[in-house]
Amino acid sequence: MSLSLDRGAPAPGVPQRFSLRSRITLLAAMCVGGAVALVSLGAYITVYRGLYQQVDDNLVERANALVNNTQVIDASRTEIPSFFLELSDIKFDVINQRGQSAFNRPVVRPPIGADELKVAAGVRTESFRTDQATDTRVLARNYPFLSETALVLAQPLESTKSTLAKLAVVLIVIGGSGIIVAALAGTAVARGSLRPVQRLTAATERVTRTGDLRPIPVAGDDELSRLTHSFNTMLGAVAESQERQRRLVADAGHELRTPLTSLRTNLELLLASEAPGAPTLSAQDRGEIQDDLRAQLDELTQLIGDLVELAREDAAPAVQEHVELVEVIEQALDRARRRATGVHFDVKLQPWHLVGHAASLERAVLNLLDNAVKFSPPGGTVRVELQPAGDGYAFLQVADAGPGISDADLPHVFDRFYRSEEARTLPGSGLGLAIVKQAAERHGGSVYASRSADGGALMAMRLPGRPG
Repeated sequence: MSLSLDRGAPAPGVPQRFSLRSRITLLAAMCVGGAVALVSLGAYITVYRGLYQQVDDNLVERANALVNNTQVIDASRTEIPSFFLELSDIKFDVINQRGQSAFNRPVVRPPIGADELKVAAGVRTESFRTDQATDTRVLARNYPFLSETALVLAQPLESTKSTLAKLAVVLIVIGGSGIIVAALAGTAVARGSLRPVQRLTAATERVTRTGDLRPIPVAGDDELSRLTHSFNTMLGAVAESQERQRRLVADAGHELRTPLTSLRTNLELLLASEAPGAPTLSAQDRGEIQDDLRAQLDELTQLIGDLVELAREDAAPAVQEHVELVEVIEQALDRARRRATGVHFDVKLQPWHLVGHAASLERAVLNLLDNAVKFSPPGGTVRVELQPAGDGYAFLQVADAGPGISDADLPHVFDRFYRSEEARTLPGSGLGLAIVKQAAERHGGSVYASRSADGGALMAMRLPGRPG
């Protein structure tokens, strides 16, 4: 696991990239900045249009008032409404189609352009425009009191533009402040949210560097906390696997020491007897040593085979398939009958199906049968029964008529390399029932040991599934 979390400069030759914290901060600032920009732009356009529309409406209202007022003042060239005298903030004039004023006195004229001349000539009835040279809004419309004339009104836009400029400054300041606050909030949220990820990164580096599998402290119940829980679960599984491997190696070394020592002793004895001048062994002694060697080799072979099988069972079966448990038990019975000709098997099986690994289950059942055969007296009966328990599980019971299991040995019969005092004189490695336990647990079941009705041992596997 490797996450970039501002943990120093990048390695030489590796292009520098934004850390996750920086990307979260940048994303928060960009989102807020985009939202603020859109809102500010919308507000500015709305106010802009509203203010300019207000100017236009004011000009139209003044023009209507001038046209509709019938009180006039006598003048040498024309008669004009007396309402003109009330105009103070608006420049006005009445022009002919050549742009000449109809007043006989000088006035501060509004800007006259082509649009206004067209209205005076009767080409258009009204026009609106913004004169950039004088920064004014100009309205021209037909003047009803004189033919081929136009009333021209112009209002300055300084106050309107000043208001818009102030609004723009306010929006920029507020938007910039919002982006800065969003970036700070994003940094704070990223720092707090990524703290579990930082702990995961540090824990991963610690595991890689030291092999220390201690769990990480967890606080909260959010997604990152659940990720930490999952990581701790993984660490626990790795630690458990390491511990199982350590125990297996330690126990295997202990169990292998005895047969290897016996093999070495017998081989050295045979080699010493063949040395020049050494006393020769009798045929009987040589035969006994050879028999011991064969027995020790068989024991060593079985022990190694059981170790390999147990190591294979430590890993979950790669293939999960539909298993008919009755078929698995019958196959194991065929192999057990070939090994034990003097033992009778009383079998009662009811159909049971589950999802699992058939070969692993067959090995476990065969180990139960071999264990029962080993302790059964000559001509004894091994009872094999498979029946549903009614709770989604079925019990496979294997009972023998042997000496049984003492109370002291019952809690340990499924432990690795455990052998009771009575079993130490019989062949075996002490791993067969451990393989049974591991196979049952791999399939979601469990194992039990007790005494049978015949006084012998009763071994049981409880496995999930469904009836046939």
